[in-house]
Amino acid sequence: MIYIVILMIFVGVEVIGHVPSVLHTPLMSGANAIHGVVIIGAIIIMGRAESDNYLSLILGFLAVILGTLNVVGGFVVTDRMLEMFSKKKKSPKA
Repeated sequence: MIYIVILMIFVGVEVIGHVPSVLHTPLMSGANAIHGVVIIGAIIIMGRAESDNYLSLILGFLAVILGTLNVVGGFVVTDRMLEMFSKKKKSPKA
């Protein structure tokens, strides 16, 4: 399993390293939005954990919090990126 994780790290670095900088922000904001799956998985794990299994409950809670921050951050980045392409309103001259 360790070899697979190391191989995934190298493949990920190579793939992300060859993405043009113009596409990097939309790609990352979309990837952050996909982390909603992490939130669903963490909620399922917390729901099935026994009440005395504090490790599962704490890790599930942290996964929900961090996954939510990542999803919200992805949408904020996407919103800011889309604002760059909207037409700016001209201010009235005095």
